[in-house]
Amino acid sequence: MNKLIRVVVADDHTVVRQGLCALLSAQSDLTVVGQTGEGLEVVDLVSKHKPDVLVLDLMLPNVSGFDIARQVAKLHPRCRVLILSMHATKAYVAEALRCGAAGYALKASDATEILRAIQEIAAGRRYLPPSISEADLEPYETRDSGEFDPYDTLTGRERQVLKMVAEGLTNAAVADKLSISPRTVEIHRANAMRKLDLQNHAALVRYAVKRGLISVEND
Repeated sequence: MNKLIRVVVADDHTVVRQGLCALLSAQSDLTVVGQTGEGLEVVDLVSKHKPDVLVLDLMLPNVSGFDIARQVAKLHPRCRVLILSMHATKAYVAEALRCGAAGYALKASDATEILRAIQEIAAGRRYLPPSISEADLEPYETRDSGEFDPYDTLTGRERQVLKMVAEGLTNAAVADKLSISPRTVEIHRANAMRKLDLQNHAALVRYAVKRGLISVEND
């Protein structure tokens, strides 16, 4: 009989977390021993339940999934961490692995893939999204963890929108320049701000100036 894989789930979206727990609990070789939507509770839950696998949302309140992965890797090295994220960029995947995660799966994945990811890392192997290969990550392997730059995770379109919005253009004006809809501009803007952890327009402008995307005169 195969060993039962004990899992802790950490995701701040209640529906996602409950759905994932239900999926895992329905499997004969998995059992959910703890769950939380609070970033500050994750390490304590791992300490309490000593799971084989921690399924960890990358974006949790108060603390980043990267920091949690580092703590768990240091304090509970026998617990394998699977990052579950909406971000499919190579920079995010590489940083997660540098922080001690054993695998990285996308929230857009189907149930079969997420289950396979958990089983793979529980068996001591590494798991990557099908769209990313080990070779894709080689350029990031030589970087120190402290060199991670969230700007690397922005798409080309998100960078264009970020710069134009920081320069003072409205969504409509950006849409006109890029020949896309204002709604699409808003989506790119929101995605960029989330990835860069920018809370409002003023923070966006300050970031753009500091980054050198726009000159001080545009501030």
